[in-house]
Amino acid sequence: MTKLSVTEVAELIGGEIEGKSREWISGISKIDQGIPGSLTFLSNPKYAEHLFSTQADIILINRDQEINSESDKTFIRTDNAYLAFCQILNHYYNPARDKSGVDNRAVISSSASIGDNVYIGANAFVGDRAKIGNGVKIYPNVYIGDDAVIGDNTLVYSNVSVYHECVVGKNGIIHSGTVIGSDGFGHAPKGDGTYVKIPQIGNVVVGDDVEIGSNCSIDRATIGSTRIGDGVKLDNLIQVAHNVEIGDHTVIAGQTGISGSTTLGKYCVIGGQVGFAGHLKVADGTQVGAQSGLNKDITEKNTQLFGSPVMPVKDALRSHLMIKDLPNMRDRISKLEKLHNQSEKKEKE
Repeated sequence: MTKLSVTEVAELIGGEIEGKSREWISGISKIDQGIPGSLTFLSNPKYAEHLFSTQADIILINRDQEINSESDKTFIRTDNAYLAFCQILNHYYNPARDKSGVDNRAVISSSASIGDNVYIGANAFVGDRAKIGNGVKIYPNVYIGDDAVIGDNTLVYSNVSVYHECVVGKNGIIHSGTVIGSDGFGHAPKGDGTYVKIPQIGNVVVGDDVEIGSNCSIDRATIGSTRIGDGVKLDNLIQVAHNVEIGDHTVIAGQTGISGSTTLGKYCVIGGQVGFAGHLKVADGTQVGAQSGLNKDITEKNTQLFGSPVMPVKDALRSHLMIKDLPNMRDRISKLEKLHNQSEKKEKE
């Protein structure tokens, strides 16, 4: 790794340099596993004990962090050390963004539109009239269907499939194994107990700055569009059914399933393994704990919910405490019944 200038890094994140003067950064390390000459950061008070014992020599800290004036470390103060560290990693340590050129083993339709500074890997397929924006990186074995659109600077990892007519916005990341635009689960029952497939003629529209984890499935709409808003972050192994709409900057953890035509608001935070019934509306800012189940609309904004079916977090915790105490309650009730029966027996005597 090429050495980084301490001054350039500080300028990148809008930070101020304090402490011992150093010119170069040789690498990156964790604060509790510091390497001499490397850059690390402190944002979590849990790791404050390592601030002066770490072997790392350059440390990003928050502006209000107290330091020992006798320390031999180089400190870079910034508004948010954690976000600044992420910014540095993205700027200097993101080799996936450096690739360019079209592999001669890729298959690209003559009617497709390919932007500037694009990478398309071996065995990737780009269909008729597809549009690939500037700076897009398409790794090997990716499938881009007819009339699909991939926005500028989006990164598509190997074995992703983007079906026909689906749209992916700018500056996105789609991880391996994800499928965008597969048919929604639509089957009309017949009188004899069999089913007729309902054609899924809509598409999927993914906004800008969206990251989709590996092995997610986002179904195309029956009619219209399944929509993923700007800034949405989806973990691995998430199912998004047909005609679902996910609002801007919502975050969803792994193994969550969202049934058809449900609408999630903006800035929601959804834990892992949450299940949504279909045709629900969930208000902006809703937070849902892991393994919860939603079967009704959430109309109040910025609520914290947990349980199956969901309820306010405080009520859910009280309910769980009661459930844990049920064996003791059963024993107490049994004793009371026994005493009651004994008392009745004595009265009859």
